[in-house]
Amino acid sequence: MGELTDFGLIVLLVAGSFSLALAAHKLTELFPVPAPALFLVLAAVASDVWPGLQRLSTVDVERIAVVALVAILFDGGMQVGWPRFRSAAATITALGVLGTFATAGVITLAAHWFFDFGWTTAGILGAALAPTDPAVMFSVLGRREIGGRSGTILEGESGANDPVGIALMIGMLDFATHEGASFWTVVREFAIEMSVGLAIGVAGAALLLPLMRYVSLPNEALYPIRTLAIAGVVYGVASVAHGSGFLAVFVAGLLVGSARVPYKGEIERFHTSLASLAEIVVFVALGLTIDLGSLPGRAVWLDGLLLALILAFVARPLAVWPLLLPTRLRVGERLFVVWGGLKGAVPILLAAFAVIAGADGAARIYGIVFVVVLFSVVVQGTSIPFVARRLGVPMQLREPRGELAAQRR
Repeated sequence: MGELTDFGLIVLLVAGSFSLALAAHKLTELFPVPAPALFLVLAAVASDVWPGLQRLSTVDVERIAVVALVAILFDGGMQVGWPRFRSAAATITALGVLGTFATAGVITLAAHWFFDFGWTTAGILGAALAPTDPAVMFSVLGRREIGGRSGTILEGESGANDPVGIALMIGMLDFATHEGASFWTVVREFAIEMSVGLAIGVAGAALLLPLMRYVSLPNEALYPIRTLAIAGVVYGVASVAHGSGFLAVFVAGLLVGSARVPYKGEIERFHTSLASLAEIVVFVALGLTIDLGSLPGRAVWLDGLLLALILAFVARPLAVWPLLLPTRLRVGERLFVVWGGLKGAVPILLAAFAVIAGADGAARIYGIVFVVVLFSVVVQGTSIPFVARRLGVPMQLREPRGELAAQRR
């Protein structure tokens, strides 16, 4: 009976934590602070107050973050959908690839010149901070929809540049941890990850769509489970084939999201709920790995805040603004896209990759990335509605996608 009691306590703590997390979602309606910021900060504070909570290893957090991002990226792809993505595909692709590389390059230069990082370590930090985050972006927007193409660009970029950033980080870590490796290693790894991930994502959607349309199941509740299982298969196959599993699931979500299939509303509601749960889990897990008490002693807070300012006001504008010039966006919309490059779980996940690989300065990188993410989520994320109003970018509440799909059926 003692084992049942101990396990019951674990269930109580987990269920209670989820209940508090859902209550935090409600609090964000009263106070304009994004939910991920609350989860990240509260988990970090709780792990300092109760050190016993710091039982998650970096490997555990990396695995939790991977599973969470599979759910978030697949749902994000479904939210954007192929028709919306296609309307801004050139801009999204440019921001996702060239913008990510350019952002990583500027941060690398800043980290080397101003913070005394070696070139390789600075490159790892740049790769970690380059991608924006779909979990934060979709959480900040919530049921609000940004009018015009700027919203599509931001949502599409947040899904497209994560696989690019992850592939870049893998290449940088191979370069940093293998003797005799050259920068060609980074280029080669990136090319393989992107091409294989794209191919498997398209193939996965081509397999999933006929199943959704023509293969019936005995219970309507099983239809969302099937799509989730296929999303997991797509990620797993791409990863085993040395491709980007994240790009594969995002592409599969894009192609599935705009298709007409039975029980579309139920499928979409399930994946949106699952993505919200994944967001809670990943930010709580990330927060539990941070020892707030040790950060000031390493001057990480100051370094992180300075890098956050450089990223928001120098690196992001320099990398993104030139790529937006060919688009037919107003100046206010371009400024909004520049300001809307929010950081979140993905940069912390990439910093965790550096820790697991044993890269030089990995602990310092992890702490700096946490501070940058905290600044981005709290300051930039909170200001998104205000900035949209000031720049004349319309934001409005939208109907839940499941209800719209049900009406169409």
